[in-house]
Amino acid sequence: MSEECRKVLRVLKGETISPPPIWLMRQAGRYLPEYRETRSKAGSFLDLCYSPDHAVEVTLQPIRRYGFDAAILFSDILVIPDGLKRNVRFSEGTGPEMDPIDVRGIRALDGKDVVSHLAPVLETVRRLRAELPVETTLLGFCGAPWTVATYMIAGRGTPDQAPARLFAYRERQAFEHLLMLLAEISADYLVAQIDAGADAVQIFDSWAGVLGEAEFEAFAVKPVARMIASIKERRPQAKVIAFAKGAGYLLKTYRQRTGADAIGLDWSVPLSFAAELQREGPVQGNLDPMRVVAGGEALDAGIDAILQTLGNGPLIFNLGHGITPQADPENVATLVRRVRAQGG
Repeated sequence: MSEECRKVLRVLKGETISPPPIWLMRQAGRYLPEYRETRSKAGSFLDLCYSPDHAVEVTLQPIRRYGFDAAILFSDILVIPDGLKRNVRFSEGTGPEMDPIDVRGIRALDGKDVVSHLAPVLETVRRLRAELPVETTLLGFCGAPWTVATYMIAGRGTPDQAPARLFAYRERQAFEHLLMLLAEISADYLVAQIDAGADAVQIFDSWAGVLGEAEFEAFAVKPVARMIASIKERRPQAKVIAFAKGAGYLLKTYRQRTGADAIGLDWSVPLSFAAELQREGPVQGNLDPMRVVAGGEALDAGIDAILQTLGNGPLIFNLGHGITPQADPENVATLVRRVRAQGG
């Protein structure tokens, strides 16, 4: 069997498949008891990300349980600032933290050893490709420069990323330098993941939705376009999914302006608009993760609406953002069954 049996990869090349392939963002995570067991053995969250034994295991767990059509590398978007020596740490209950960066710190950044620092992650990719079923697409990923930069500026997550937005207005030159450095490092990292065995890669811009129109162009579109151009120049066959959460109407030209092969859609994107976007190429999404928590009629209705509106075009069924720890694993099983039955 060749890679042509990998359904997600076929959709990324523009094919319509019925029923559509399915995977879920954060499909390896705290809602699964087997993940919690492995996590307890690994030490810190970064230890889990940097241990190929543990990272391979948690990546494979949802594949064994549900038979998803894709596995996504278990890691975190903040391994890049960790490689930049920003003292990244994950505290239980408070989320990720790191040393906030200023203009002087941005000027001092040196990205030349970051991909070497991430060698354990690339080893995880190599081992996953060897251990996954041949029909399962392997996805690599990284954070988009804007989203990674928001954490680097504030030193933590914030509700509306006001620290990064304010810094960008006051220190535009330094901020754009940071974005372009992150774009360069991130492109190198994704190429390394592809070379290690990833079939395709996803760029997560989880905080794109806080940007105004001009800032979206400068901080979300431009760096991602630079990344994708760099990746495709070196690996012309590479397939890239770009996910700009919360971007709304600005998604209308996002695919064309970034060069992405597919665009991920969050649950706030109207299905009528999603259908417009699908006419120009593959889309991925966009079930509200809360429907998976609710289960029952809410889950069934959400699945059916997406399949009825988008099922006749190139679609990768997914959530509109990551699955939450409150999700019942049985509801996930129901979701997979219903998608594969074309909505029942």
